[in-house]
Amino acid sequence: MNRILVIGGTGHLGREVVSQLTAAGAPVRAMVRNPDGAGLPPEIEVVRGDLTLPETLDGCLEGIDSVFLVWTAPADAAAPAFERIAKQARRIVYLSAPIKTQHPLFQKSQPNRSAAMHLQNEKLIEDSGLAWTFLRPGMFSLNCAGWWAPQIRAGDVVRWPYAEAPTAPVDERDIAAVAVRVLLENGHDRADYILTGSESLSQAEQVAIIGRAIGRSLRMQEISPDEAERELSTVIPAPVVKYLLKAWEGAVGQPAYITSTIEQITGSPARPFLTWANDNAAAFRA
Repeated sequence: MNRILVIGGTGHLGREVVSQLTAAGAPVRAMVRNPDGAGLPPEIEVVRGDLTLPETLDGCLEGIDSVFLVWTAPADAAAPAFERIAKQARRIVYLSAPIKTQHPLFQKSQPNRSAAMHLQNEKLIEDSGLAWTFLRPGMFSLNCAGWWAPQIRAGDVVRWPYAEAPTAPVDERDIAAVAVRVLLENGHDRADYILTGSESLSQAEQVAIIGRAIGRSLRMQEISPDEAERELSTVIPAPVVKYLLKAWEGAVGQPAYITSTIEQITGSPARPFLTWANDNAAAFRA
């Protein structure tokens, strides 16, 4: 029986992967730093582990065949952690980023610290002897809640840079659905999947769609990159702001990069952004 360990099981995506694996009847174990505060359903096996303390992984990995990994640890913890994983598991599904995609949205933001970390981790995984699959989601729809919800709850204007920069926001439920298929099926070894939403939408259009979902007329007021560096630090770490600005600058004037990978793997098309906005409308209401 394919026993699966989800590392990062209390994050937004990890929870969704755990939920969908459970719904599929798969034996799943969630590794978390604090089991008492995990908030996962009682039927889920929850174990204590920490990527920065590789010795804690051994018990978490006992009897495990496959690992779904969202990396949340410092880069220098990678090699010891992957050594432990490779000793006990046989395959890993790693949540990476679209750092090898030849589209300005992704290429203009590089090099950056996050990309370097993912490249390092991918090399360690490739050298580990594990069967592997890399998932490369583009812009998460979920980012819109973290970025824009505070302004939308306070008023009808979102101050933001590069309003016309198009992206293809991808629903975290669709990313999880791909992860679950990859974990439960054969035929995905050494696969490198770029995951996007199905629509090329400017950031201004995304704000307007959220407005439709909550029954309000919202608009985006474009601000300069310099203003963005000062104002966005309350919702996005400063280094991330810098490479996002480069990415959005490179994206202006051309459609977002879109793949059909989600539909090819799951049999269902990627959810429209309006569906995500309707299902997450509460996050934007005061």
